[in-house]
Amino acid sequence: MTSWKEQLEDRIPAQLGGEVDLFEGQIELKKQGKIDDKIFAETRLRRGVYGQRYDNGLRDDGTGQKPLAFPCGDLTKGPDTVWDAPGMMRIKIPFGKLTAEQLDVLNELAEEYSDTILHVTTRQDIQLHFIHIEDAPDMMRRLAAVGITTREACGNSVRNVTACEYAGVCSTQSFDVTPYANALTQFLLGHPDVQDFGRKFKIAFSGCEDNPCGLVTFHDLGAVAQLRDGKRGFRVVVGGGLGAVPVQAKVLAEFCPEEELLPLAQAVSRVFARLGEKQSRARARIKFLVQKLGIDEFKKLVAEEREGLRQDERWTAFLSDLHATDETPVRDAGPIPADAPAEFRAWAAHNLKPQAQDGYYTAIVKLPLGDFTSAQGRALADLAREYTGDSIRCTVEQNLAFRWLSGADAVAFYERLAALNLAEAGAGTITDMTSCPGTDTCKLGISASRGVTSELRKRLTLVEDELDPAVQALRMKASGCFNSCGQHHAADIGFTGVSRQVGGRKVPHFNIVLGGQWTENAKSYGLVVGAVPSKNIPKAVELITQHYLEHREGDESFQAFIARVGKREFRKVLSPIQKPPSYEEDPSYYSDWGDPREYTIGDIGVGECAGEIVPFVEFGLQEAEQQLHDAQDALEAGRSGAAAAGGFNAMVTAAKALIRHLEVQVKDDADDVVANFKTHLHDTELFHDPFAKGKFANYLLKMHGDRSYESASDETAHRALDEAQLFIEAAHGCYQRLTQAAAAAAE
Repeated sequence: MTSWKEQLEDRIPAQLGGEVDLFEGQIELKKQGKIDDKIFAETRLRRGVYGQRYDNGLRDDGTGQKPLAFPCGDLTKGPDTVWDAPGMMRIKIPFGKLTAEQLDVLNELAEEYSDTILHVTTRQDIQLHFIHIEDAPDMMRRLAAVGITTREACGNSVRNVTACEYAGVCSTQSFDVTPYANALTQFLLGHPDVQDFGRKFKIAFSGCEDNPCGLVTFHDLGAVAQLRDGKRGFRVVVGGGLGAVPVQAKVLAEFCPEEELLPLAQAVSRVFARLGEKQSRARARIKFLVQKLGIDEFKKLVAEEREGLRQDERWTAFLSDLHATDETPVRDAGPIPADAPAEFRAWAAHNLKPQAQDGYYTAIVKLPLGDFTSAQGRALADLAREYTGDSIRCTVEQNLAFRWLSGADAVAFYERLAALNLAEAGAGTITDMTSCPGTDTCKLGISASRGVTSELRKRLTLVEDELDPAVQALRMKASGCFNSCGQHHAADIGFTGVSRQVGGRKVPHFNIVLGGQWTENAKSYGLVVGAVPSKNIPKAVELITQHYLEHREGDESFQAFIARVGKREFRKVLSPIQKPPSYEEDPSYYSDWGDPREYTIGDIGVGECAGEIVPFVEFGLQEAEQQLHDAQDALEAGRSGAAAAGGFNAMVTAAKALIRHLEVQVKDDADDVVANFKTHLHDTELFHDPFAKGKFANYLLKMHGDRSYESASDETAHRALDEAQLFIEAAHGCYQRLTQAAAAAAE
């Protein structure tokens, strides 16, 4: 049978194909025990492959139950049994844009390797759960063939770059941020200056200040479009973040000209990589570095770093064609039919937004819990082909946006959604809740965030037409733990999972967070007013909203009301429902939503959101070893030229890792690597082994000078591989000496 690698050989970009081949080789080496566990864990994370929680087995399907069954290996095995326990793949969708063809492939993967469910994340990614790591390379190849990568979707790296789903079609934007988000995505993907972070790094773009679509204020780096005298640029902020202690981003540049955006991001990355915390994960985000240094000192360091950067044509190349990311409608514009039925108009009130382009609309497909099935996904891809073209966007609120829908087609589009059971109204209202995976699949989950949002959505949908408009407009978001993956700090009413002990038994609870502001790019964060048993959360929402409606002044907003009456008032409101009954009185309080088992937090494991902190040089040396193994295979197959070239490339990779460890800027081409190796490692004798005294360094210099690998015989190829092996061993020794010297200097 023809492998996927062979079938897709002509469609996979060379760089992406090489990365997948490398990862497949690393999986084989891990099986053989030839890769350190810590390095392999961060390696797979940087390629989007997570371990996931296994004790709950199946995830809530939106009804509060877990009824599906599928072959996923032994779910009873622990997290260390990476080959048996199913995991999760996070798939990067830059600024959320999907084509119909890409959605087709994602649907196929969900059916063949997962549980048929596709999950939209709050970073506009797609996640597939219950996949096996040995299937990951073929999944990656099939994605690469349609222009999708999983690289750096997880781990201590630049995560998916997000942007407003209305970028380019919004009437309030300064300009379309799409080409800039795309350019920064491509520029930083795999860039050497973003490989040595202590933690993850999140970037967001917004086309305007007022609306919440970009949410730049809680990002590590945020860019808000600005126009000054007709000149395009960005207000750039840095050091924001949610997590256990949310922090508002600080202004790095009031106006960064468009041509300076990419080098500024590179300079920030280099400062973070060099000075950011590397020992304690809890303080390794850039927000802590900005707090430690102060924004003025941080600005100074970034400016100095920018001055020292080597010129890169990619900084401005994309500016010559800012229309490269433009979308083309497939249907003529038109008005919404005057005789549109009432059920359509009820849906359109919140799910259909007029675009800046007359006669076109963006339709929001509301996804309960951010999930849709592969069968629904296939139909959605067909809908896009027929009505909107390749303009689907995943949203940060875990929905799908279909742009460029002609008003003339809006009713037909709605009817097709209704046939798919995807025409739920109320996008952006209180029933449109955001939730992290919680205890369903996350190792850090404490309480069932998906379970509680599912229950709330079900109850509120039944009375949605009876809700006061002020209550309808509220946003609710839930996180299963303090890490705020559900963005609960930025919601009107937020929930974060905690645990309490009552009578010797554990009871799932949620801290209730009030006063967050979703608008103006999440301008302010809420605070905890108290913990409530999970089973009392629906009652808590009822009490909170009733108190607001009964005591507000005029059309006072929820945020203004909370600011006026204070959080103490709401503690009184919640007090009657904060104490759970005894187990004997009502045992239901001692299990969580969607899980009939008695509640426990004993299943919580080590989270993989960040992974281990592994110096970039160690990845480089491991990659060099892999390249050498591949070269040895080529020699055994009789391909002496490829073998010798592989040996040379392995030495270049090892040398490049050491050069970057010295914080020297170096390009990826061999000439630049060798020149810098000679200057910074050979001539300084840093590379010289105490016994060989530079002999191994000469293997690289000589092979680069005479290009002997270009016309190698079996004999010379064999010698080249022996020399490469010795060079890589010497590189390991050099790294150890550099580390020891740094430790001694620190003392």
